[in-house]
Amino acid sequence: MQLRHILIKVDDQDKALAFYTSVIGFVKKHDYDGGRARWLTVAASGDADETELVLEPNRDAPALAAQKALYDAHFPAALITTCDIHADFDRLTGRGVKFLGPPQSMGPVTATFFDDSCGNIIVMAEEAG
Repeated sequence: MQLRHILIKVDDQDKALAFYTSVIGFVKKHDYDGGRARWLTVAASGDADETELVLEPNRDAPALAAQKALYDAHFPAALITTCDIHADFDRLTGRGVKFLGPPQSMGPVTATFFDDSCGNIIVMAEEAG
């Protein structure tokens, strides 16, 4: 078994695609009409076996309410890891990403939280050592 896809709800798939590719630096992996919803995924690189982030449209009342509650409480929808959190923090800040604060040491990781502009809080972390 393998973990292949992680779904996050987004308020606008085109806006989410632009954010995760143009701002974060991920690449678009899949984009096709899935019937009721467009199947849209991004990943950190073009590797075939890489885990993909599914940018799923959020249009159902229970999911909208859950997303808003999690966002308002600053609960992250996903975690992105980095090898140099301070460099990525500076790079993304320069691209207009709204962070909730600077990177903070949290035991074995240094982490910071940011708004993905699509209804989610995302945590970015770097493991110590």
